[in-house]
Amino acid sequence: MNQNSAELTTHARNFSVQLSPTPRGARLARLLATEQLRAWALPLDPARQLVAKLAANAADHGRVPGRDFRLALYVVGAVLRIEVTDTRGQDLPRPQVPASDAESGRGLLLVEALADRWGVTEGRFPRKTVWAEVRCTPPRPTL
Repeated sequence: MNQNSAELTTHARNFSVQLSPTPRGARLARLLATEQLRAWALPLDPARQLVAKLAANAADHGRVPGRDFRLALYVVGAVLRIEVTDTRGQDLPRPQVPASDAESGRGLLLVEALADRWGVTEGRFPRKTVWAEVRCTPPRPTL
């Protein structure tokens, strides 16, 4: 090894869990993600809001009876990547502007507003993964 080469100091961390595609599973995804972010000493928001929205979408729109969804969190350097994988790969999400009196339909608009980047990756059928990335730095200690 060359003595002049710079050593990589990037640390990668990850967390993954399978959950039932129900409102309870979506709530548990948010709670588990919040605890993991605390353990990693990362800011809770907007990450937990993104997890809540993506998990709720998986429970509402990606639900297939008998098939779970997966929540995964990855931290590489200063980027947190949130992934929610469900088994309804034929229904790819896309943001839409809902009617002003609509009671739903704003989820992906929130994801778009809160995330630095987001997208959808088609997996091995029938899976799809909706992901969001946020730049994060650990909170500064209070003096």
